[in-house]
Amino acid sequence: MAGHVHLEIDGHIATLTNDNVDKHNAFDDDMDAELFAAFAELSHRDDIRAVIWRGEGKSWSSGRDVASIGTNVAGMPHHKLMERGHLGAQRIWDINAPVIVPIQGWAIGGSFQRALLADIRIASEDAKFMLPEVGHGVIPDTGGMGVLYQMVGHGLVSDMVLTGRRLTADEALSHGIVSRVVARDDLDAVAREMAERIAASPNIAVKLSRRVISHLARPEQRSSMDDEMIYQTFLNKSDDYAEMRAARAEERTPDYKGH
Repeated sequence: MAGHVHLEIDGHIATLTNDNVDKHNAFDDDMDAELFAAFAELSHRDDIRAVIWRGEGKSWSSGRDVASIGTNVAGMPHHKLMERGHLGAQRIWDINAPVIVPIQGWAIGGSFQRALLADIRIASEDAKFMLPEVGHGVIPDTGGMGVLYQMVGHGLVSDMVLTGRRLTADEALSHGIVSRVVARDDLDAVAREMAERIAASPNIAVKLSRRVISHLARPEQRSSMDDEMIYQTFLNKSDDYAEMRAARAEERTPDYKGH
């Protein structure tokens, strides 16, 4: 069954739900389109004062649905594909209300990076975070490296990106990636309580506070995503990437040349 992203409005609070439970809420192109459309709708609604972006089932999102990779891109140059993904994800920054992401289970790859573009992340005790892209011959390409560098510095982001290290909820809390760790059964309730507290605050104070924070963070994040677009497009055409794919298909050890 195909997955969906649902948008529900309850008073001044909007809730987005990743719903592809059988695949741990992995995203395909159709779910991307629904997510980006929801971001766009919310960006035009002045009545929304807080957004909760949650996941149904065991995981918030396991990243990209591998079965969908390479579909729906006929005739599209790689840099245009990258641009589409970047512009869609960056629509989260156009929403006038803070976005809270309660994470359970897996938050992997591009989905984890999208969560990093939000205002606040909280996690259940079983949450796990991972950027496995380098092991697949590519780089994280949704802004995550830039955001993580701002949050945790050179050492941890290098460990996560270069080795694919899996981070636990408590580790994510200690490094400021999430702001709270709560029991799994309490995750949705805590996110709702946070959203209601924000929605009850003077709206202009919330908006201006977010603007100060965004002015500190956004320029470097946009610059990092520009680099990602260039380097990911290069990697897609590189000899090493072709060798990795050939070696896996032929079940042999790859012979990388560094170009």
